[in-house]
Amino acid sequence: MPAVPVLRFSLLVYGLAVLVIGMAFSACKKKDPHAEETVVFKPEPISPEDTINYPNELITTLHRKNKWVDSVFRRMTPDERITQLMMVEVFSNQGPQHEEDVLRLIRQYKVGGLIFFQGGPVRQAKMTNRLQAASKIPLWIGMDAENGIGMRMDSAMQYPLPMLLGAINNDSLIYRMGAEMAFEFKRLGMHLNFAPVVDVNNNPQNPIISYRAFGENKDDVSSKSLAQMQGMQDNGIIATAKHFPGHGDTDVDSHYDLPVIPYGRNRLDSLELYPFRHLIQSGVGGIMVGHIHLPKLDSTPNLPASLSKPIVTGILKEELGYGGLIVTDAMVMKGVTKYFAPGEAEVMALEAGNDVLERLVNVPKALAAIKAAIRQGRLSQQEIDRRCKKVLAAKYWVGLHKYQPIKLENLYQDLHAPHAHEMLRHLAEGSLTLLHNKRKVLPLENRKRRQIASLAVGGTRTTFFQKKIKEQLAVKDFFLPRRTNKKNLEKLRKELLKYDLLLISIYGPSIRPSNNLGFAPEERALVDELVRKKRSVVVLFDNAYTLNRFQDIHQATALVVGYQQLPAVQAAAAKLIMGDIKPQGKLPVTVNKHFKYGDGL
Repeated sequence: MPAVPVLRFSLLVYGLAVLVIGMAFSACKKKDPHAEETVVFKPEPISPEDTINYPNELITTLHRKNKWVDSVFRRMTPDERITQLMMVEVFSNQGPQHEEDVLRLIRQYKVGGLIFFQGGPVRQAKMTNRLQAASKIPLWIGMDAENGIGMRMDSAMQYPLPMLLGAINNDSLIYRMGAEMAFEFKRLGMHLNFAPVVDVNNNPQNPIISYRAFGENKDDVSSKSLAQMQGMQDNGIIATAKHFPGHGDTDVDSHYDLPVIPYGRNRLDSLELYPFRHLIQSGVGGIMVGHIHLPKLDSTPNLPASLSKPIVTGILKEELGYGGLIVTDAMVMKGVTKYFAPGEAEVMALEAGNDVLERLVNVPKALAAIKAAIRQGRLSQQEIDRRCKKVLAAKYWVGLHKYQPIKLENLYQDLHAPHAHEMLRHLAEGSLTLLHNKRKVLPLENRKRRQIASLAVGGTRTTFFQKKIKEQLAVKDFFLPRRTNKKNLEKLRKELLKYDLLLISIYGPSIRPSNNLGFAPEERALVDELVRKKRSVVVLFDNAYTLNRFQDIHQATALVVGYQQLPAVQAAAAKLIMGDIKPQGKLPVTVNKHFKYGDGL
């Protein structure tokens, strides 16, 4: 026998002997009643999984034997092992019939998890308790909450979206935000956040990623998404990096059609895959695969990456060595359903190598199709079982082996903790980006005989920013609502041209950033004229890319980008205008020739 196998055999025998002695010694030790029970298993043949070095405890948990996982798995039917891989959508604002529909999926089909969308915290908590009580196995619960639960819920705090975070130079603040998000998730009995977005948004025309990305620089995206991920996972919530292999350079929204990315591996390796590699090496718990077509990676017509075995198994699992949870993007999106029928799409997703099917069109059809695929040999029950155990292991890691109902007392107060508001203030103040300050017009001061007009573009009544400014500065408020008629536009124009200085704040149509602001050409033309003719301080409370909607905005005397119209951002902008804080942010994207990545005074 060659020397190397003899050595391996000797080491194996020695290792088993040490294990047996250690077990005997442990049995003699007095048991600590407060310590978590340690599970000891009989020695088994070494498998390839046991030789892999995983990046952290979470990924290790997904692959190691577990007494709770095995005991739950043994009580499951083959059908239940399939449906354990499914997460169905839930809304806490759609009434009793919707809840009954979800309960039927839980009771009859034993689905493994839920993904919550719109509603309210108290309603969701009560609903979660009822749904968990009906489930044979504790449900794991996710949410698509890139900027916290306020992204989906009323009566909840909204944290900044990634573009604003991309402007911040202090990643520890982003870690703190991830930690706060984890607290909110745990308080609401949730376990899995479909965030962070690690797409590198290098296409300004991207209609779906845009402000949801940290920016156009792959190093910034890597470091900031890592900070958010670690903030969540260090506090017990599984993070899910998305949208693999990269959705940043698309001009189609995959909710409505299938985007096509024409690039090959050289481009992807140098840009799109960079942040994913970074997070994989750092132990991100989940990766969501996008509904985007990459013909140079898989030439199958109209095939999204989420259904592609060369991409999911070949690149993500084998080349990148990813051992965490692989989740499809929502299976209801047109990027899938336009070309693949419900049932067949889920089979293909499992064939590709995904572990979790998220937001299915039809659970019964998917179950029937997957069972048929197992009979046909397209899928194996053994592979389904392996993924089922992986999901159960994730449930163990988030604490579902010790499931407790959500406590409703003080829920609202807990979700609005003072330390969370303080953290939000720091994020807002750290992101403000000063692009121009000609003749050092900022900070503004009260001067005799200087008249200042404060114009809220997109506003219909006094905004939070205007209110904060008026606490320190003598100004008169004006408003330029959308769909202002020509007569009122001209009247407003004549009035504003009388003032010595204009303080112009620009707002999108909703609290979420927009891609085009929604102003008519005449309204934008008035803003451009005011900027050209008068000394002006402009503050944009929206997506930085929307600076392109104003042809002459680069001529503003001072220009500040706030990225969102969150009250905390408006308050911070007022402080900056008055000189109470210094600008710290840098532009995370290139907008045009006037405003480039990294700009910021």
